[in-house]
Amino acid sequence: MTRGQSAVRRALRVALPGALPLLAAVALLAACATAPGTGRSFFTGGLSQGDEAKLGAEEHDKIVAEFGGVYRDAALARYVSSIGDLLVRTSETPEQKFTFTVLNTPIVNAFALPGGYVYVTRGLIALADDEAELAGVIAHEIGHVTARHTAERYGQAMAAKIGQIGLGLLFGGEAANAFGSVSALALRSFSRDQEHEADGLGVRYMSRAGYDPGAMASFLTQLQADSALQAALLGQPGKADEFNIMQTHPRTAERIARTVQEAQARSVRDPMRGRDVYLDKIDGLLYDDDPAQGFVRGRRFLHPELRFGFEVPEGFRPVNGRAAVTARGPDGAAILFDRAKTPWRGAMTDYLTRVWAEGVRLEDVAALSVNGLAAATGRVEGRTGSGPVVLRLVAFRHPDGAIYRMLFVAPAAQAAAFSVPFRRTTYSFRVLSAGEAAALRPHRLRVVTVRPGDTVARLAARLPYADDREARFRALNGLAPGARLQPGRRVKTIVE
Repeated sequence: MTRGQSAVRRALRVALPGALPLLAAVALLAACATAPGTGRSFFTGGLSQGDEAKLGAEEHDKIVAEFGGVYRDAALARYVSSIGDLLVRTSETPEQKFTFTVLNTPIVNAFALPGGYVYVTRGLIALADDEAELAGVIAHEIGHVTARHTAERYGQAMAAKIGQIGLGLLFGGEAANAFGSVSALALRSFSRDQEHEADGLGVRYMSRAGYDPGAMASFLTQLQADSALQAALLGQPGKADEFNIMQTHPRTAERIARTVQEAQARSVRDPMRGRDVYLDKIDGLLYDDDPAQGFVRGRRFLHPELRFGFEVPEGFRPVNGRAAVTARGPDGAAILFDRAKTPWRGAMTDYLTRVWAEGVRLEDVAALSVNGLAAATGRVEGRTGSGPVVLRLVAFRHPDGAIYRMLFVAPAAQAAAFSVPFRRTTYSFRVLSAGEAAALRPHRLRVVTVRPGDTVARLAARLPYADDREARFRALNGLAPGARLQPGRRVKTIVE
């Protein structure tokens, strides 16, 4: 906007206050758009397609960093991009540039940023059973882009803000400030109507590309089984949707099946599933944790690159995160383990009181020697929403100078019962020898052919896990309870 235009509008506000509703209407109309995927018009809040492309480009590196980086497998990246490019060519915007990225995380997820940035995780790729199922996920995310759902959601937020701020938002600086909130909107869950719309578009693109659109529903069924398993493994069976893509993509297999029936103007002749080619492409895929992030092995956490390890008590299950390892136990007890941002060369008790717990009155502060490592501990009582707790802090100095920290949390009434288990975990922290670190191998997905006499129990027994092997094998291969293996069929397994 030029200075002259600003002056004209200021004059209109003074001389013609009655013109403001008209000006608002004109501004609102100018901020409306029609989504190419749906043909539906909506208020964008002034977010143009050029703005969306700019936003996606700006947020791309942040997303990659947040989700473990790019998975370094050039052949797999080309394969995923080829599926995405084929689907884009069947969309209403075949000329639009899309970027497809495989993220290096075992989390099962997929999402899209505005401007054509689509992400799938290697955890999701491992779970899918054929090319059509992966195509269904990608087509759904393309649908969010061609429907411009982020712009629509942004417009809804802007409309609400207009009511609070006033018409000035339509004419200047406030709009630019509000634009900064789009990145947060981009990763929030879409509405059920938007998910339904993306499913319909995804089915359309899959059908045009020759894929079996029913794969979209079959993958969701498999996804729900896997999320139920993950929730059960973490002792939270009632929170299955918090462990995968369903947290941000609220859908059901039944609703997708109806969408498939509604959206298919004509049936796909000889629909493609592409199972064998897909299994060939993912054979050898990294599974579970990346060596750069350390490994969970039963109750142990082992880091081959940073060369340390420890073991949590029975009843606790460690979960490896990007910035910390967490382990939840019975009665609300928990352990949080992380690495301090900076090293510390002074006394470990000073680190505890002056740095980590600065401003907190710690009790029972003491220096420790843990497997030859300088360490310190202290305790403090606190309160959470669940009631009073006792927190035990332990800090260790690794030979390389790094500081590692354990925070033990126990309900005050059970603190004495957890004292010995927490102490054992403290003294389990140790430096791994070069030989131990070199011997650690990541888990990888391998494809095998079922032989006569093979059973689910027999193949599952080979998985490198201490528990729930059969449930893991069934979830990985989309096998319902009681389903048997057929000789000659290829299945996925995990090796170390």
